[in-house]
Amino acid sequence: MKNITESLKQLGIEELNYGVSTGLNNFGSGEVIESYSPVDGKLIAKVTTASKDDFERVMQASTEAFMSFRNMPAPQRGEIVRQFGNKLRELKEPLGKLVSYEMGKSLQEGYGEVQEMIDICDFAVGLSRQLNGQTIPSERPGHVMREQWHPIGVVGIISAFNFPVAVWAWNTALAWICGDVCVWKPSEKAPLCSIACQNIIAAVLKENNLPEGISCIINGDYKVGEMMTTDTRIPLVSATGSTRMGRIVGTTVAQRFGKSLLELGGNNAIIITPTADLKVVVPGAVFGAVGTCGQRCTSTRRLIIHESVYDKVRDAIVGAYGQLTIGDPLDEKNHIGPLIDADAVNTYLAAIEKAKSEGGNVLVDGGVLEGDGYESGCYVRPTIIEAENHFEIVQHETFAPILYLLKYSGEVENAIDKQNGVAQGLSSAIMTNEMKEAEKFLSYAGSDCGIANVNIGTSGAEIGGAFGGEKETGGGRESGSDAWKVYMRRQTNTVNYSDELPLAQGIKFDL
Repeated sequence: MKNITESLKQLGIEELNYGVSTGLNNFGSGEVIESYSPVDGKLIAKVTTASKDDFERVMQASTEAFMSFRNMPAPQRGEIVRQFGNKLRELKEPLGKLVSYEMGKSLQEGYGEVQEMIDICDFAVGLSRQLNGQTIPSERPGHVMREQWHPIGVVGIISAFNFPVAVWAWNTALAWICGDVCVWKPSEKAPLCSIACQNIIAAVLKENNLPEGISCIINGDYKVGEMMTTDTRIPLVSATGSTRMGRIVGTTVAQRFGKSLLELGGNNAIIITPTADLKVVVPGAVFGAVGTCGQRCTSTRRLIIHESVYDKVRDAIVGAYGQLTIGDPLDEKNHIGPLIDADAVNTYLAAIEKAKSEGGNVLVDGGVLEGDGYESGCYVRPTIIEAENHFEIVQHETFAPILYLLKYSGEVENAIDKQNGVAQGLSSAIMTNEMKEAEKFLSYAGSDCGIANVNIGTSGAEIGGAFGGEKETGGGRESGSDAWKVYMRRQTNTVNYSDELPLAQGIKFDL
């Protein structure tokens, strides 16, 4: 705990075990969330959640802020995001430590998450001068058609505990340069990270004499999320989390004809072909499976290995697991930190037992670690289980470090069928030095996932590409490429600069 106190002070969170209110102007009259670190089990601080009245105050402030913010030229909005990115550079170390301590991911991953925020700010700054529409040829003489993009309004963001700051930044950096304002419901499992981020952007807004309603947070549980998803003043809800949560959010928002951007579960596989290079396979598969203690939506859940190299790959992966160190994630010597909480531990243990009951063969035993340094009860051993793709447990995502080894025979198409044979469609990868196999994997008949990689793992996406998946992953796209368009509304304009009024399709209407 002493290692994190100074970082909290740098982030404007100076009172521990006391009570930190959230939302606009540090208010909150709802229930209290106690944030415990999975690293050592200690109480970090208490956070006051948003009541219905608090939510209404936030919505009034955000809708008022939008009326002025949307009129600011996009490059000027980009300047605000640039300043925010610079603040993140200054505070990368303390914010990264807080992410690591409150969520439990390794310190390097905590720093990496803040770097991802910085990267998306840089991307958004350049994009603020490129929110281009287009000119469309008209069939009518003396007419021109144009397409332009306008700010959509208040963007609601619901984020998950595993990336407590980066996913918010993916959304806000783009939404802000588009002229939108944001209301954020962070995970109740990592509320202090949201307060830290709010403190950082609030300072930037104050320095630029901009309304604080441009960025608001509403901490709380699913009931706070319900306020957001049912509110017609929020035209877009971006939600990251489980498929179960996404079904609720997507259905609720659709009923009021709002838009939803859903980033949901993954059940990601790496196909390992006979020509795969083990020097690439082993680190890619192991980091994908155990990074963030298996709590990434892009974590590698399945290795689909050709029978001709199965024994060699299996032995190499098992050997690498023997070199992993588990412990305090703030100690950079450790590869793996804890699961987020006791519920996650119980889910992990139940999944192992389920795999065994279905006929799975455990190659690397799992279990909960005990003793000095493991007092929180959230540290577990990554496990490897030989299984079949049709096992019920393999068909579902378990947010924990459980890796299933599957065998395929014949051509690469057989492996692709196994990979695609799950309900989720987020990330996928193939390890091969055969060009034809790689191209088949990337073809229209190949991977059905939103992300398909060759000779890298499933985990660790750069911000330049659009991030998201298909099927039960939700279909949303965030971050790079043209993902910015979801935060805006499209408008088609037709201008008649002639002295006549010809109608489209040659229709005659003479008076």
